[in-house]
Amino acid sequence: MISPWAPLGDALQGTALEPWAQVLPELGQRFMDEVQHGDLLRWQAALAGLPLARPLARLDRPAPQLGEPVPDPEALRVLLMSFHPWRKGPLELGGVPIDTEWRSDWKWDRIAPHIDLRGHTVLDIGCGNGYFGWRMLASGARCVLGVDPTLVFVMQWLAQRHFAPPLPNFVLPLRDHELPAGLSGFDSAFSMGVLYHRKQPGDHLADLYRWLRPGGRLVLETLVLDCPGQDCLVPQGRYARMRNVAYIPSPQLLMHELAATGFSDVRLVDLNVTRVDEQRSTPWMHFESLAQCLAPGDPSRTAEGHPAPVRAVFIAQRD
Repeated sequence: MISPWAPLGDALQGTALEPWAQVLPELGQRFMDEVQHGDLLRWQAALAGLPLARPLARLDRPAPQLGEPVPDPEALRVLLMSFHPWRKGPLELGGVPIDTEWRSDWKWDRIAPHIDLRGHTVLDIGCGNGYFGWRMLASGARCVLGVDPTLVFVMQWLAQRHFAPPLPNFVLPLRDHELPAGLSGFDSAFSMGVLYHRKQPGDHLADLYRWLRPGGRLVLETLVLDCPGQDCLVPQGRYARMRNVAYIPSPQLLMHELAATGFSDVRLVDLNVTRVDEQRSTPWMHFESLAQCLAPGDPSRTAEGHPAPVRAVFIAQRD
């Protein structure tokens, strides 16, 4: 069986990343060969049961459409539900619409006017199931390499790949610190929804700088603290019921930290209060979502009493 990451090597030929054209696909396959997970056999059976469909990719739309509609959409829906929870989307696979937790298309609409990806090799850290990779390809990217260690999201990407024609949108099942030492040369790097999970956020910014080529562009999307007079929030305990929120800076502090890392032309291009119609429970993600994580009767506060989520998008350049 051909590794799903084998075409990545071909996609990197002729780019600044060609020296890693063999190493990166091997990392993805090695992870899958060694991984142990209680749901792995169930997921693999669902992938094997996906029906044949004529490959199709209509990407420049809020819900990228992958694959022609299949004869039995209900049977396909049951198989796709094996990969619950679906968080990033929306998507349409084999004619089955997937209403994901996040309206990721709304986030993309806030970012897209500020970037030019034509001909770019793109690194997407914390990419989830690869949704944004399809949107990046539709915007002209040459190749998208996503990195995410959450195995169910990798399985969702494999399900999408089943319906798509051969396109250079890849999800490597790795943590970003497992990328090869010395890796560099991406035209654009995205970090969306990652920084606030890092206990050492400066290290993450330094890694993003290193992965880019000189002149390359960073798109950084993260929670920020939009409260005058406060530089940052370091939650003790949970934030919006999340255990792993370590650091929420003010926009001004984060712009300073980006500049201190070496980035130039640092710009805040969007500041947006996260709404319960953008992040919500759906039949495809039936766990609690944002509405259950805010204070009852006061959507300006989290359940713990912290300021409610505000997300910002920054654009910066590596000198």
